Amino acid sequence: MSANRAGGDRRLEILDLASQMFARSGFHGTSMDDLGAAVGLSGPALYRYFSGKEAILSEMLIDISERLLEGGRERVAANVDPRARLDALVDFHVDFALDDPDLIDVQAREMDAMAEDDRRVVRRLQAQYVSLWVDTMRELWPGLTAESARSAAHAAFGLINSTPHSNRLTRPEMATLLQGMALGALAAAAQEES
Repeated sequence: MSANRAGGDRRLEILDLASQMFARSGFHGTSMDDLGAAVGLSGPALYRYFSGKEAILSEMLIDISERLLEGGRERVAANVDPRARLDALVDFHVDFALDDPDLIDVQAREMDAMAEDDRRVVRRLQAQYVSLWVDTMRELWPGLTAESARSAAHAAFGLINSTPHSNRLTRPEMATLLQGMALGALAAAAQEES
């Protein structure tokens, strides 16, 4: 294994453990020493990988925002039919919520700890992701206004993103439940507009 690959793996390990620790104890409740101990390094040794705790948070949240946008774009490109596209977007977001609940928590609670420039990057990426949903819903339900579609998308995200922490079902059962609830909520929003 090359030194660059090993360093990259260590960075990913740090980001993964940081997301767990930030979700559990909060950004301000987690020190560099805590993070270092979790990955088997001294706090100061972490500075070989990141310039500080804020840099860890920024990389974590920008990365997940980029991955969501990229995954959303892939689903849109793969599905010409708007109904199939919406199903694919919901399935994708449900998988994200079930696979990465710590990142959801960190993104919801810790954005204010990021540098303003990095927060703007995340907000821009999030807006582009939401637009994929809005455009798809408006194509599927032409009477739906952009504002109603945006509000419905955010409501569906809230539903999907909050449930993985309280689920008592198997992953496949939970995925099916979340998919049905999210699609039902979106369809209800469209009916309200008509």
